[in-house]
Amino acid sequence: MNQTNTTKPNMTLFWGCFIALITTAFSFITRAFLVNDPNLWPKAFGLDGVQAQQLFGAGIWPFAISIIAFSLIIDRVGYKTAMWFSFICYTAYALLAFKAHTVIAADPNAKQQAYNLLYWGSIILGLGNGTVEAYINPVVATIFNKDKTKWFNILHAGWPGGLVIGGMITLALGEKAHSDWRVLIYVIAIPAVISLVMLARAKFPVNERVASGTTYRQMLAEFGVLGAAIAGYFITSQLAQVFNWSPAIQWGLFAIIVISFGAYCRSLGRGILILLCLVMIPLATTELGTDGAISGIMEKPMKAIGANGLWVLIYTSAIMMVLRFFAGSIAHRLSPLGLLAASAALAVVGLLLLSTASSLAMIFIAATVYGFGKTFFWPTTLGVVSEQTPKGGALTLNAIGGIGMLAVGILGGPVIGAITEKTAQTAIEKNVSAEAYQKVSKEGKYILGSYNAIDADKVAELSKTDKDTAEKITSAREGANQGALAKIAIFPAFMLVCYIALILYFKARGGYKAVDIHASGSH
Repeated sequence: MNQTNTTKPNMTLFWGCFIALITTAFSFITRAFLVNDPNLWPKAFGLDGVQAQQLFGAGIWPFAISIIAFSLIIDRVGYKTAMWFSFICYTAYALLAFKAHTVIAADPNAKQQAYNLLYWGSIILGLGNGTVEAYINPVVATIFNKDKTKWFNILHAGWPGGLVIGGMITLALGEKAHSDWRVLIYVIAIPAVISLVMLARAKFPVNERVASGTTYRQMLAEFGVLGAAIAGYFITSQLAQVFNWSPAIQWGLFAIIVISFGAYCRSLGRGILILLCLVMIPLATTELGTDGAISGIMEKPMKAIGANGLWVLIYTSAIMMVLRFFAGSIAHRLSPLGLLAASAALAVVGLLLLSTASSLAMIFIAATVYGFGKTFFWPTTLGVVSEQTPKGGALTLNAIGGIGMLAVGILGGPVIGAITEKTAQTAIEKNVSAEAYQKVSKEGKYILGSYNAIDADKVAELSKTDKDTAEKITSAREGANQGALAKIAIFPAFMLVCYIALILYFKARGGYKAVDIHASGSH
């Protein structure tokens, strides 16, 4: 049945979903600590830098793919089934991590066996995290179908909130975690068990798409063949990278996905959804892709005052957590698209300020502006998608999030890296010499072609014979990394143009209004 304004929402169900999202944040922050702290997994299992990041990545890409894949079947298998599946994944991850500890303790040379256990555990954890988002988003869209933007923002305050709480717990454990890293696995169990207790006996609603009588084919038609092409490209590209597929296998699978989807749904997809899927690529890059760069910039001044760099993430996450609870009143004044446009403008200003900030105070001021800008991007986009394409149900709502997650790793992150390397090349050639750059550079390839990058080994080798030049190169590169943020501001600038275009489009049609899935003739 359709929820009316007089229907009292199930707040136990909502807060259970909220805490389930906190669980995903706990798993993210603790794993980041486990793979990046040299005294934890790198020391315990003898991991090099590449292996550590492979483990971290193994927990990311399954997250994105499972969001999309589960959305195709979640209305049939049920939200509670998805909830139990996610909890089983958390349990399996813990068991495999503990098994890896047992293996390496019994035989210090069994590093490959232990690594394999951690790798597959990370993949299973990623699947569990993705499944959480696959069910909590449509549940909240259904129980608060009259005020989606507000409640999506409150729901997704659980992510930065989890980063804040999980980060502080991780820091508080300190030496305890160094003496036995397994304690960080137990940390994830805290919100996982709480959400399980709250949701195990809860009555999950029938999704508004199903309740309205919208068929499965109509749901797929909202996404359409163009949406399937965007999602299919990123999914097959990610799998090809992970499993070293040849281009023939990747594009063959891509063709099967798109042709099969198009043959069944016989629709190109809703125009506004396709546009939002494309905008999601620079959005995810702006919100997630630049975080690593900003953390790197602030690491040096944070160390200068004797503080852990993790506090930067906690600080910006705290800003996001608080602001998302007030998104409803802001969105009512500006409209969801107005909120997105204002956020894009703030993100542009924040990145430009960060590109030139030098003192610790100015860096924090710039990071605050940037934090304000990126706060509302993700949940407000989910709100707009759900309000404008309600017949898309769980698929359109979750697929756009999956596209964003995949886009960061496949396209956004490498593009930011290429921009940074190009900025470094210009700075070194200007401030040192073109000849010096040639001595320390190497050529590489990424999804958009070839690039030149600084080779750390060559810089180290140069320092043995020409220490002064090596130091100048290092200094020029550090400054260029920060300056590259000004170029990265092109992403939210592009988003701002798109949002203004959508605002003008809806203004010409009488203003922004949510589509009533039960209204006769609604799209």
